[in-house]
Amino acid sequence: MAVLERSDLEASPLADLHAIADQLGLDGFRRLRKGELIDAILSNGEGAPASGDRADEDKPAAADRGRERPGRPRRRGGRSARSRRIADEEEDGEEPGEAGIEPAAQEAGERGRDTAVEGVVEVLPNGSGFLRVSPPEPSDDDVYISAAQVRRCELVSGDRVSGPVRTRRRSERYPSLVRVETINGAPADEVADGARYEDQAVAYPSERLALGAGGPPLEAIEWLTPLGRGSRAVIVGPARSGKTETLKSVLEALAGRDDLHVTLVLAGVRPEEVAPWQEGPVTPACSLTFAASADAQGSAVEQALDGARRLAARGQDAIVLIDSLDGLHPPAARKALAAARNLRDAGSLTLIATASRPFGGETTVIALDPALTATGRQPILDLTASGTLKPELLVGEDGARAINTAQAAALDASS
Repeated sequence: MAVLERSDLEASPLADLHAIADQLGLDGFRRLRKGELIDAILSNGEGAPASGDRADEDKPAAADRGRERPGRPRRRGGRSARSRRIADEEEDGEEPGEAGIEPAAQEAGERGRDTAVEGVVEVLPNGSGFLRVSPPEPSDDDVYISAAQVRRCELVSGDRVSGPVRTRRRSERYPSLVRVETINGAPADEVADGARYEDQAVAYPSERLALGAGGPPLEAIEWLTPLGRGSRAVIVGPARSGKTETLKSVLEALAGRDDLHVTLVLAGVRPEEVAPWQEGPVTPACSLTFAASADAQGSAVEQALDGARRLAARGQDAIVLIDSLDGLHPPAARKALAAARNLRDAGSLTLIATASRPFGGETTVIALDPALTATGRQPILDLTASGTLKPELLVGEDGARAINTAQAAALDASS
């Protein structure tokens, strides 16, 4: 079981804390307030004995016995223990227990019925998820995964996970995952103890992303502004220069490959552009129009990049395509760009986005010429404003010289 951190426990719903306490064998945990429960979990995790007696779990506390008669709720100075428990559960986003069923009765009905399950994770936009037992289709046997567990174990869609499951309560639609025991066949604590993405050594992209025979624009990008695994690439140009169509062509060239995990984010697009994107080869992870605030667009981008970071840290190659970065606050846009990198001892995160201008820090800039776009001439690249850092790592020395020759010719033609 992964190491429990106070910050993770404080962010967890009360139902998750109850499940953890039950697994640790804490007695009387349902009588504790959230803060007290967290203290008890952490104390028990350090080897301290659990306090209390199971036989006393349903008895009122000593202070309460002196103030009120047994079996009757307090009418002064606060709410009954059950009312407080329901309020806590509602505050944490959990449905309270079914009316008339006390915690001890619920627990007695649930104890001993945990079963093990294995399935594929699907993370939802709100941060929680489901363990699909018959992927990719949803099933009534699917298992709910809390947002706290997704964060704690750094789960991403596609992870194969196993662990014990708590049978659903009467007020719940799905059973819940008690804890994550394995992730993609490895113990969860080993995965959690792996090197953090931000702490790993980084190298310049050195493995070119082949775009295939996708027409003149893609051929020009592939050889004149080459992309690699771990590139920070921005397709730039003024309005109506063809940025979105170019990004679509790149997406079509990369989608469906087994060696790449491709994510698409729409942030600040025109409403009319959403449906065509959704009909493409990759369903957008998020679709926000320009009516969304800069904060909302930044949050959507960051969430997509967070999942890609986890994949890269585990040795996979992730690509995030964003249309566009213009609606984000400039610091948020630069932060998104900085997330892309080629990890020396793991995988890579490639970011390809559209924007009206470069933000700085890109390894590849693909500048489009609106005049060429308007006249239909191909390719539509503005070679004098385009370029890739250290192209020789991607296309070799001969290829790098060919790029320099093409750029020099374009510069002479424009002068």
